[in-house]
Amino acid sequence: METSTVVPFNAQLPSSVARDGFDTPSASAERELAQLRARVRELSAELVQAQETACRHVARELHDGVGAELTATRFALASVETWLPADAPPQCAAALAVANRSLDAVCAASRQAVAELHAPSLEAGIVGALAHWTSDFATRTQLRTSFVCAADVRLTRLPTDAALAVFRVAQEALNNIVKHARAESADVRIETSRRHLTLLVSDDGIGLTRNARDRRGHFGLSGMQARCAAFDGTLRISARRAIGSQRDASGNASRGTLLQARFAWDAMLAHAPRAERRALQS
Repeated sequence: METSTVVPFNAQLPSSVARDGFDTPSASAERELAQLRARVRELSAELVQAQETACRHVARELHDGVGAELTATRFALASVETWLPADAPPQCAAALAVANRSLDAVCAASRQAVAELHAPSLEAGIVGALAHWTSDFATRTQLRTSFVCAADVRLTRLPTDAALAVFRVAQEALNNIVKHARAESADVRIETSRRHLTLLVSDDGIGLTRNARDRRGHFGLSGMQARCAAFDGTLRISARRAIGSQRDASGNASRGTLLQARFAWDAMLAHAPRAERRALQS
């Protein structure tokens, strides 16, 4: 009677190896590679968890510490304005007005920072969370922002940690566009295939400058890479030529930036209930 050996990952082993039960160098290398990938996932997940813990801590400090000091400062300025003599020089009132405007700006920035540091509500799923955040982002920054998403039922079933990873990468990418790209518009898109969820964030800004390339060790970029790696994914940032005849201030064809963050469905759905995971992957 003939016997057959089923080899995982469609690897082919010589018949002599199958008879003797020993691994070939390639099989051993594949096993070690799988172990390394698992370790990368584990370390990346730990880094992401540490980042979220740090975000929560900073948010509490901003809200409880800085927020309290800003409130005390506001009352102090109000007292100064109340007790200011009627014959005080007009420069005093002008200085108080400047101080109050600056305080208003700091308070608004602090509230926004606290809101972004806190994990978003994902009860409506990643699609609802990103649609709401990009709309608010566009209103707040005046950057024309669009959001398009594939119709894929798996997006509604993502576990919280996986949905948060996608959200945080999109959030960081858009914030970077406002800070560095000098762009007028940005597009956020989620595409899906059988094996991967891909987040694409593009803009029509100045593209990848030398300074941008030198920021490879930047905390935000490393954080995005870790979030992708935690779900067997990859992060790629490349220059993107603008469509049509868009020109920059120097008259050159403007170049935007394209960020592609890929996540593996198998890793993202790993924490979903087993029966639900089988149904989504079939």
